[in-house]
Amino acid sequence: MKAVQVSRFGGPEVLQIQEVADPSPAPNEVLIEVKATTVNRLDLFQRDGSRPVKLPFTPGLEAAGVVLQESNGFRAGERVLTTRASQARGGGGYASRLAVPATDLARIPEGVSFEQAVAAGLASSTAWGSLFDLGHLQSGERVLIWAGSSGVGSIAIQLAKHAGATVVTTASSEERANALRQMGADEVINHRQQNVGKVLQETGGVQLVIELVSATLQESIEAAAADGRIILIGNLGGKEATVDTQAWRLKRVSVIGGGQLHTSIANEEKVLQLIAEKAIHPLIARVLPVEQAAEAHRMLESGKPQGKIVLTFA
Repeated sequence: MKAVQVSRFGGPEVLQIQEVADPSPAPNEVLIEVKATTVNRLDLFQRDGSRPVKLPFTPGLEAAGVVLQESNGFRAGERVLTTRASQARGGGGYASRLAVPATDLARIPEGVSFEQAVAAGLASSTAWGSLFDLGHLQSGERVLIWAGSSGVGSIAIQLAKHAGATVVTTASSEERANALRQMGADEVINHRQQNVGKVLQETGGVQLVIELVSATLQESIEAAAADGRIILIGNLGGKEATVDTQAWRLKRVSVIGGGQLHTSIANEEKVLQLIAEKAIHPLIARVLPVEQAAEAHRMLESGKPQGKIVLTFA
């Protein structure tokens, strides 16, 4: 089978297409032919060695594809998604075939493309987990979602709005702000021009913050209302933040570490059904053939794409 592999740490040029052996599924696994995967920031960190992995390795945290043979309740030809491709037999999602535990597969409904499914993928699983599993978001609450143009942010905006919340998000330009309003954001704050925490503090605060930047934790604490919840998911702005513990303490704000989250398969299938019903729309920046994985990494490193970069197999 075909796979993009990394045999030495370095820049995007170390991503090379290789012919490797097909995986042999264990009794609890389902063999799938991968049709699409995505590029995630963890792929970049693993590739350059800042998050070292055993070499050689195949990147890819998620994969959408077709079941090749009947197994464990799945029929040949069924379309499926896994957000746990990095744990599959055969490598990560940049491989053309994977043997995936049946318990890690969500069924893709009619009307949802492989590209849409995988663009939702781990981003939507993380968004659902942060909003509902950890954040316990309720209809009528006000939520701040940092980095609205990111894969997780863009899906979280739509899921929160669908759940009846008032959604505030952040953007770096008016162009991006307009796109986020079209997704359903009620308020977009340009974080380069305004202090997000102070703006929201002056308007009563928010009950929940989905913190995707980390370096902005102090602003999140300022933005939170009394007894607010902050779910610390990403560190797009770096791993360190300086916070005023007095404000944190007096507001009784809860900060919950989340990191990369996986909600249940049932919830992943709920998201896919919402896409089928056109209630939410995964934000896709570009679709490229897997042979252009190096270019996809360069694009993500540039910080310019809005949404997910999808890689497809012919």
